[in-house]
Amino acid sequence: MSSTEQRVAIVTGAARGIGAATAVRLAEQGRAVAVLDLDESACKDTVETITGAGGRAVAVGADVSDEAQVQAAVERVAAELGRPTVLVNNAGVLRDNLLFKMSAGDWDTVMGVHLRGAFLMTRAVQSHMVDAHFGRVVNLSSSSALGNRGQANYAAAKAGLQGFTKTLAIELGKFGVTANAVAPGFIVTDMTAATAARVGMDFEDFQTAAATQIPVQRVGRPADVAGAIAFFTGDDAGFVSGQVLYVAGGPLD
Repeated sequence: MSSTEQRVAIVTGAARGIGAATAVRLAEQGRAVAVLDLDESACKDTVETITGAGGRAVAVGADVSDEAQVQAAVERVAAELGRPTVLVNNAGVLRDNLLFKMSAGDWDTVMGVHLRGAFLMTRAVQSHMVDAHFGRVVNLSSSSALGNRGQANYAAAKAGLQGFTKTLAIELGKFGVTANAVAPGFIVTDMTAATAARVGMDFEDFQTAAATQIPVQRVGRPADVAGAIAFFTGDDAGFVSGQVLYVAGGPLD
C-alpha cells in the first residue's frame, strides 16, 4: 500500500447503533467506509453523516450469512472505494428465549448472522489485507459470551467469535493482519431495548437498573464501543492481536 492510499473499512450492521457510530468514527479518522447492512436504504443516514462531513462512504446491502451476497458486496466495495483492509464484523440479531422454548430456527438465525457472517466476511476480505501487507479485523463479541439467561444462542455465538478471533490472529499475523474482539456490556441500542421489552420493563427503568450494577454507574453508549474499535483498527495497535476487550464499565469475571 502506498503511503497516500486511503484505507478502506467495511463495517457490517452499520445502519444504526454501534455499527453506525463505528462507521462515523472510522471516517473521522480518515478512512473510506462501506456502510453495510441487510437493507441498503437503511444505511442512508450513516452515509450522509460521513459524506456531509467531507468523508467517503457507500451504502451496501447484503445478508452477511449469504455467501454469494458477501462476495458480491466485497467486490463492489473494492471497485467503488478501493481494496478493504479494515473489517468490523458487527452485524447481529437477537432471537432470545429460554432453552426449552428456543426453536432450531432461532438458534440457526443467530449462529448464521454472528458466526457464519463473520467467517464469510473475513474470508472474503482477507486476500485484500494479505496483498496490502496490512489488515485489521475487529469482531463484536459481548459480555453475554460469559453466559446470560435467555440467550443460549447469542451467548454461544459471541463466545464462538472470541475463539474465531484468536485463530485469525494466529493464522494471519505473519501477513501484517491483526484480529481482536470487542465485547460490550450494557450499551443503549435497539437490541437492548428489545431485551427490555422481552422482560417486560420500560427501557428507561431498564437502563437505570442496569447502571446500578456497573462500577462506573452508567450504561454505555455506541460511541464508547466505537472508540475501542477505532483503537484496534489503527496503526498504534499493530502489536496487539488476539485480544478480547470488554467495554462494560468495569471488570467482568
